[in-house]
Amino acid sequence: MTPELQEQEQRLQFDRFDHDDAWDLGNRLVGLARERGHAVTVDIRLGDQQLFHYAFPGTSADNDDWIERKIRVVRRFGHSSYLVGQTYRDRGTTFEEQSHFETALYAAHGGCFPIILRGTGPVGTVTVSGLPQLDDHRLVVEAIGLFLDAKGSEEQSVS
Repeated sequence: MTPELQEQEQRLQFDRFDHDDAWDLGNRLVGLARERGHAVTVDIRLGDQQLFHYAFPGTSADNDDWIERKIRVVRRFGHSSYLVGQTYRDRGTTFEEQSHFETALYAAHGGCFPIILRGTGPVGTVTVSGLPQLDDHRLVVEAIGLFLDAKGSEEQSVS
């Protein structure tokens, strides 16, 4: 699974990302979750600035805590929170057992994906909390893919 997760990070990169993009991507994520009946919290940040946040009924402040912990992992390692956790699982251990990071502050659980600018690297995060970790991860990856596909289509129609 690790090569697939690495491929996602290579493929799902942005040429640019701003406040309007955060709004569009956030609304796309909320729409997908709503269509599927998922009670999740969605968070998008550029650097330290939170640009988008939405919490469905049925979520709680615990989801916000999970989001903060996942974001710290992505910022520290520069990779999706699921990939970081999977790297440890591939070695037959867990992030919690081997990383020596405080679990109250760091969670290598799926759902946080870096906003990667081509030629620059990670500049922000897109995070979902509320589903099993693989489902959180897949929802974020799907939304980013749909967003990038739509942006590519818009740019082609302008050309």
